[in-house]
Amino acid sequence: MITSNDFKTGLTIQSDGQIFQVIEFQHVKPGKGSAFVRSKLRNLRTGSIVDKTWRAGEKVQTAMIDKTPMQFIYADGDQYVFMNTQSYEQLEINAKQVEYEKNFLKEGMDVNVIMFENEVLGVDLPEKVELTITETVPGVRGNTVSNTTKDAVVETGYQLQVPLFINEGDNIIVNTQTGKYSTKA
Repeated sequence: MITSNDFKTGLTIQSDGQIFQVIEFQHVKPGKGSAFVRSKLRNLRTGSIVDKTWRAGEKVQTAMIDKTPMQFIYADGDQYVFMNTQSYEQLEINAKQVEYEKNFLKEGMDVNVIMFENEVLGVDLPEKVELTITETVPGVRGNTVSNTTKDAVVETGYQLQVPLFINEGDNIIVNTQTGKYSTKA
């Protein structure tokens, strides 16, 4: 148990039978009345974001989240298969649990599977991944001065904006948190 005064960004807590991760928090001490903590929480089961206010010093149950290193092996319809890198056990995760993450998953990629009491909550990707451009219009030579971008599709089927000098077959680095082009590999 911790108190609301101990909140930190990234902390996982249990409240009302749900598991939340603290996205941001703010201690407020009004001129009149008692202090409180205003927080923004992400539900780890549904992905929704909730605003919640706590009394200062209110006790909160922490949630012990396990991050197991696994390797993505392949996708089989609506199931994504991961292998534990230590025990070689395989784990199937439903596509709904990796809705956003599947845009960046490549076979053989090392990820962390997030679990709470043997319940799979999702997949934690590396901050940046290298992907190959499979489809885009040809680049225009010499047009590198402006910030103009064009549509491109990477090997996973994800569509994003890239600079004009990027061509089919090029490897690029994509930020998995924003889903945007970072740099050419």
